[in-house]
Amino acid sequence: MTHSQHYIPPLNFGMVEEDLYRSGQPNELNFPFLEKLGLKTVIFLAPEDPNQRFLNFIEDQEIQFHHLGINVSANAWDPISEEVVLEALELILDPKSYPMIVMCNLGRHRTGGDQNVPLPTGFCVAYIPTLGTVIGCLRKLQRWNLTSIFEEYRRYAGPKVRVLNEQFIELFDTDLVRVPINHPLWL
Repeated sequence: MTHSQHYIPPLNFGMVEEDLYRSGQPNELNFPFLEKLGLKTVIFLAPEDPNQRFLNFIEDQEIQFHHLGINVSANAWDPISEEVVLEALELILDPKSYPMIVMCNLGRHRTGGDQNVPLPTGFCVAYIPTLGTVIGCLRKLQRWNLTSIFEEYRRYAGPKVRVLNEQFIELFDTDLVRVPINHPLWL
């Protein structure tokens, strides 16, 4: 009898563009799936560090890791900072870093200050909208119309849609983004 390998994607996994993916933080069940992607880079959008097993996986796979530690203010509903979005987009626009995945932290919600409240597995309350904001700004850079950008944002954010994040995307000035000469072909 042969043992078959199961490939389970991380929660909220999606393909943004060829060799560019998005998801919540994976667990050990997702590692075989991620191995198949041949990732070179992980961008992690969260104030907390990822879990140690995931950090060990990244190290074992020799994946570049960029932790953009988002500063969460006393008001957890404030949108992501423009500086973090620009830093994330600069990394995303470097085709030498592909295949790449952009992630949020999974299963915790910043309620204000330094207090963390655990949620059931599968929830990414604070950071899927943050990840969605970065991807929304990327879509704006790609000249998607706002209706399509917001539809994609809402699909991933689910019931945790934030009007301030949608407003951030709408008002985001794409002229602030330094587009490299050798940018991905889809831009």
